[in-house]
Amino acid sequence: GNGADDEQLVLKEFLVYKIYNLLEQKSFRVRLLKVNYQDSRNKMKPFSQYAFLIEDDADMAKRNKCVKKEDQQWQTESTDRNTMTMVAVFEYMISNGDWSVPNNHNTKLIFEKGNTGAVPYVVPYDFDHSGFVNASYALANELLGTETVTERVYRGFPRDMEELQATFEIYRKQKEAIMSLIMNFTLLKERTRKEIVAYLEDFYKTINDKRRVQSIFIDNARTK
Repeated sequence: GNGADDEQLVLKEFLVYKIYNLLEQKSFRVRLLKVNYQDSRNKMKPFSQYAFLIEDDADMAKRNKCVKKEDQQWQTESTDRNTMTMVAVFEYMISNGDWSVPNNHNTKLIFEKGNTGAVPYVVPYDFDHSGFVNASYALANELLGTETVTERVYRGFPRDMEELQATFEIYRKQKEAIMSLIMNFTLLKERTRKEIVAYLEDFYKTINDKRRVQSIFIDNARTK
């Protein structure tokens, strides 16, 4: 791949994590690095590229007064309901179909510390197959019947209008912060930043339209 294009994808995925940090405490923090690569056999000339580190899952859990547990299998709807709503709406916003709670695929479970009956909170990660990042290698999901990765499909279970509006309220409150985060992230090309803003504006238009909300998040939500 072209180094500069690859780097833009890395920067876009980094931005996805930063946006989720603005919406939800139970999220992975990230740190941007400039990495210098040198070929030990001198076949390639050295180059440097941006990369990012993701917070350790045990640290992320601890910061949220939780613990992580390995090899836990939970059904999507048996996890903490409000957090699950937030995750499903976020994955819809960035158009990411590449996650599954029961399969522990691109989601981590954390449990409230010292509460033996606690249901887990879901924390999403790994967003490089999203429409937001729009990588050339990300394929449209045949199961979802989409033509492109940028076409949004809600993969959460139904919620009632009140619950949805409570979650959307968090998105509305943070809208300005999200948009300025993107516009001020000058490592991305200006054209890319404008495309992302337009892409998210489209999401905001959807959540502000009750008929579309009813159709997408209630009537056409998953049932199994």
